Amino acid sequence: MVTMFSLKTDIGIDLGTASVLVYIKNKGVVLQEPSVVAIDTNTNKILAVGEEARRMLGRTPGNIVAIRPLRDGVISDFSITQRMLKYFIRTTCGRKIFRPRVMVGVPSGVTEVEKRAVEEAVLQAGASKPFIIEEPVAAAIGADMDITQPSGNMVVDIGGGTTDIAVLSLGGIVVNSSIKFAGDKFDEAIIRHMRKAHNLLIGDRTAEDLKINIGTAYPREEEVFMDIRGRDLVSGLPKTISIGSEEMREALAETIITIIDGVRAILEKTPPELAADISDKGIFMTGGGALLYGLDKLMEEKTGVPVHVAENAISCVAYGTGKALENLDLLQNITGNEKSNKYT
Repeated sequence: MVTMFSLKTDIGIDLGTASVLVYIKNKGVVLQEPSVVAIDTNTNKILAVGEEARRMLGRTPGNIVAIRPLRDGVISDFSITQRMLKYFIRTTCGRKIFRPRVMVGVPSGVTEVEKRAVEEAVLQAGASKPFIIEEPVAAAIGADMDITQPSGNMVVDIGGGTTDIAVLSLGGIVVNSSIKFAGDKFDEAIIRHMRKAHNLLIGDRTAEDLKINIGTAYPREEEVFMDIRGRDLVSGLPKTISIGSEEMREALAETIITIIDGVRAILEKTPPELAADISDKGIFMTGGGALLYGLDKLMEEKTGVPVHVAENAISCVAYGTGKALENLDLLQNITGNEKSNKYT
């Protein structure tokens, strides 16, 4: 159902590699859809966006392609991203509104050129004023962390394309890193393992189902199993096998260790006073990847620092973008964002 507004609307968007979340002031997160667009290549017409398009991945005829226009946290197809954003803005706000102000979360490691591409895509999608905020800052705000005090706070935001790791204090980022190991790399690791261990070719959706249902980073008290179907690479015929959570732990181990090594590297660069604060408060994990079973336990074991998974981890960045837009003075203090001079 399309919601109609008579007044100007402020929108916060978590423009993720795997999914897009839209936050509207006083309403919360009103949309969460996969970042997928299905297009008819003969007519260049969009056939489906979001979940409907995701269901088409790997199942389309020759003239229809299902595209993920963002890769590793940045725009890889500008035109499709712009059209996807326009669809989501119209879906959540309706057509008969003033052009909204839009705040978008981006990975902390993006370049100025990549930020500019996001701004232009948002403008072309119908925004009156685009604002950019780095995802670890938005995640911290969305998780109700007080980052304005002279005290260390550490956020690990594990999204679809990137993992953003940051230490924040006095409203700014003290030290940070953005690594291209996150949810998509989990899926790729599972696909590689199935091919190597079982000569079984599976698709992205099957790999994601395995990750969500039985994926694990730490030994479970009781092993769980899941039946999956794929194509046998020896016979070429469909094949069904049962996979256990311990096998998933083995498949995901290398990618998980890469993320934890990234967290340790940032801890080693953190000033000692802030490191002491983090040791007391702990590390806060956000993003969909934070929900992988046992990842918090393993990270705590490897770093020696308490680890907490934020409430509503998936939507923290979206809430943070919306809250920051509601207080632009805070935003400018946090990010040094001078873009308002251009767009206001």
